[in-house]
Amino acid sequence: MTNVEHTPDPRIEERKKTGPHLTKHESVGLNGRIAVAITNIVGTMWCAYAFGGIALISLPSAIQGGVATLIAWVAQTFLQLVLLSVIMVGQKVAAAASDKQALQTYRDAQALLRIQDELQRLIQINNKLTEEIHAAVAAKDASAPA
Repeated sequence: MTNVEHTPDPRIEERKKTGPHLTKHESVGLNGRIAVAITNIVGTMWCAYAFGGIALISLPSAIQGGVATLIAWVAQTFLQLVLLSVIMVGQKVAAAASDKQALQTYRDAQALLRIQDELQRLIQINNKLTEEIHAAVAAKDASAPA
């Protein structure tokens, strides 16, 4: 019987060093950090409320301007200004959920790698014991009278 040699994949060590890739790793360089900072400020519900308040300041003028002006105010001022922040909040929530999923997948993969290593160890023990049993049986058969 041949002994099975286990060689861990080099990716396992690399994976231990790097960990899971999360959204916070995406802000690369000065422009990326500035964009993330602005997104974190504008992408809050408090900012959406502030934008809504600012938009409401011009609502009386839009009402006085007639239906076309009011529709333009709703589409161009209120919806764009307020929904911008609300959508950004939603994206932050989705990114956080994605990060949790990535982290859980990473942990699951780590657990599977540990199980795989343990299985490999058990296979080696099993092979060794099988060889010992085979040798003992062969020795017994050799010493038995014919």
